[in-house]
Amino acid sequence: MSSVFKDAIANYLAPIKDLLADPGVSEIMINGPHEIFVERKGLVIKVQHKFSDEEALQAAMRAIAQSVGRIIDSNNPQLDARLPDGSRIAVVLPPMAKAGTSVAIRKFSEEKLGLKDLINFGSVSADGARFLDCMMFLGKNTLVSGGTGSGKTTMLNILGSRIPKTQRLLVIEDSSELQIKAEHVVSFEARMGSEERGIKPVSIRDLMRSALRMRPDRIIVGEVRGEEALDLLQAMGTGHDGSMGTVHANGPAEACTRLETLCLMGETKIPPDAIREMVGSALSLIVQCNRYSDGGRRTSSISEVLGVDTDGRYIVKDIFRWVQRGKDPDTGKFIGEMVPCGYVPTFFEEIVVNKLPFPKSKFMPPEWAIPLIKKAA
Repeated sequence: MSSVFKDAIANYLAPIKDLLADPGVSEIMINGPHEIFVERKGLVIKVQHKFSDEEALQAAMRAIAQSVGRIIDSNNPQLDARLPDGSRIAVVLPPMAKAGTSVAIRKFSEEKLGLKDLINFGSVSADGARFLDCMMFLGKNTLVSGGTGSGKTTMLNILGSRIPKTQRLLVIEDSSELQIKAEHVVSFEARMGSEERGIKPVSIRDLMRSALRMRPDRIIVGEVRGEEALDLLQAMGTGHDGSMGTVHANGPAEACTRLETLCLMGETKIPPDAIREMVGSALSLIVQCNRYSDGGRRTSSISEVLGVDTDGRYIVKDIFRWVQRGKDPDTGKFIGEMVPCGYVPTFFEEIVVNKLPFPKSKFMPPEWAIPLIKKAA
């Protein structure tokens, strides 16, 4: 992006300049020019910042759109783009947005997090992190599931950075957001079309087809939200072991159903039962990320997908699960930890054969957690 665009955007966004620079702010939400909220430590609070008027706010959004080769106007009232620092921005213009132009800015973190950071944050246990590290080495097809703002992208970044250096990664996103630290990464970004400017759209599915021809070892789709789900599943099942993606879902079984639904969104003529079988056989792991009411983002479960049963229901077994033991009366923060659930994954022999430091005893839950695990099951 040219310095001209950067300077213009910085000038237009001057009313929220300090919020963009504040490392304690993870998201900025603008509900019209005179109402702005921010997220701090997982909690949403209102701030006093304002834009002068609706015209000034829309001018800022047009500058951002222009900087990434997109258009936002009355004929194109929605925008998904990124700021010069990599932060993700979503915009909806009036009259769809009743209170005025609505904007959500998910800030880009310059700090590159790792599994040790997740352990320190209490998002995952040391054993859970070590297990995920082993899974990246073994090349298990993994789906990161969760709601908006639950930490899916952060988790995918971290997992992608644990892939062996000798492998070539193809990363495909609608709007570039992933910052995977690996030696051999090729990143693709989708493009919106514009009839007025003679620009043809390039979808994630288009990029998936190109990626499969470029000798990838693994393919990573930043967010699976359309018929490209079918292409990802086919890649997972045809020699690209260890491929990954994220999906919006509230639980592991629901994530499988969500992926199945996305596969059926296009013009595919594959029967639903066959799609279900494909999901059940292609996926190995689901890492579920949740944002809790105390503002904490935690890995709520790590589960193995075992296919479908005779009734067509997905068989998903929790390997690790976060359990709550109480609540701090002073801070309101939940007290709990991730514990093993007593289930030994079917691929444990691969861990043994590859001499990975993860003994079977690591899958056994502590005595205190057994009743809590049974209660949550």
